[in-house]
Amino acid sequence: MTTARGTASQSLGKSRLPELLPADGGAARGGRFAAPITFALFGLVDILLFGRNAHGDATFAFKPEFAKVSVPNLTLPGAATCYVCGGITLALALVRLLSVIGVLRLGRTGRRVILGVVLFLFIVALSAWAAAGQAIPFNVVNLMSGSLNDSIPIMLGALTGVICSTSGVVNIAIEGQLLLGAFCAAIATSVTGSLWLGLICGALAGSLVGALLALFAIAYTVNQIVLGVVLNTLVLGLTGYLYNAIMVPYGDTLNNPSTFGPLKIPGLGDIPIIGPVFFDANIFLYLTYVILALTQVGLARTRWGLRTRAIGEHPVAADTVGIRVLAMRYRNVIISGLIAGIGGAYFTIGSVGSFGPDMSSGEGYIALAAMIFGRYTPFGAVGAALLFGFTTQMQSILSSLNVPIQSNLLLLTPYVVTIIVVAGLVGKVRPPKAEGIPYVKS
Repeated sequence: MTTARGTASQSLGKSRLPELLPADGGAARGGRFAAPITFALFGLVDILLFGRNAHGDATFAFKPEFAKVSVPNLTLPGAATCYVCGGITLALALVRLLSVIGVLRLGRTGRRVILGVVLFLFIVALSAWAAAGQAIPFNVVNLMSGSLNDSIPIMLGALTGVICSTSGVVNIAIEGQLLLGAFCAAIATSVTGSLWLGLICGALAGSLVGALLALFAIAYTVNQIVLGVVLNTLVLGLTGYLYNAIMVPYGDTLNNPSTFGPLKIPGLGDIPIIGPVFFDANIFLYLTYVILALTQVGLARTRWGLRTRAIGEHPVAADTVGIRVLAMRYRNVIISGLIAGIGGAYFTIGSVGSFGPDMSSGEGYIALAAMIFGRYTPFGAVGAALLFGFTTQMQSILSSLNVPIQSNLLLLTPYVVTIIVVAGLVGKVRPPKAEGIPYVKS
């Protein structure tokens, strides 16, 4: 038997966070046209902003420094490239509009292909505008490699969110898990000199925040969204205080960790273009590959995945067949915290080499947006995270190229993209029915 609150999970499953999301082709009429309007805006930006302001040729390089295999550069007329990208994008916006009004029929795969092509064309136009007239070639390999590395915390945070949401728990505390993982990894590595021990401590720190989330959300049925925000604020204040109290005066011993160096996979790392991007990186990227594969296979092909999806969709039915709903939610939330903790450790011992206050910079919230954009699937969430990581890397490259945009505006790029994606491109997303609904047994 369950209480009224527990048995009402099916009827209330869509009454929380999902109501904040736009609908595509369903409820609001304006929401149906969000995608074609957004695509048209991208096309106009390609033409009117990038094309009209691209002067000269754009040269693209496809090999990193000291690469064994030489790949010739590609030179394109900057303005013409932007105009072509914009024209194709406008045509795709028209196709998407015709599908909305019923003239054409596009399946889910067709819509996703159009979305991918539009984003790719926008990236090409942006790169052509930035590289036009520059004396130094625009290095595509460095852009791809930097985007992948910048996406690591977001990818791991998004996978944490996927596991929690699939289990029926909303994890807003990913930001806090990343931040505490970065803090503990920095201290542990600085004190012991062991990078692997620092990585383990960072993972355990993320799991600790997950344990607090599980305790209050599952045992005490606290509102999960409010709880996540509170945990983020707690971690932000705690790490900020400890940074000023012990890291600043004892920085040489407590905030001076070494970092993981790149690990090149023999043979694969020498493949032109993709080798330096995917197979010549530090251990965090390879851990991300493994975690992504385990999460995808685990949720889709194993008994654990079947039970996890069951407790996130129909906890009452799962309970009746002998699945321990509460215990499994505890376990999944705590274990998934390890993933976010690893993502936090990347900030300090995988990248920067020191801890700074609020160094996660909202990437935990971006990870939530990636999870939603990826439709609560591991591969979808990682793909969306790569988009956000790309915007961060592109912002850095544009700053170095001295483009006529203020640096403060460039720093807003990842967050603006997050808003555009969630508001205009996500469409209708159906989360697990019991997400955010406490399950209470009598």
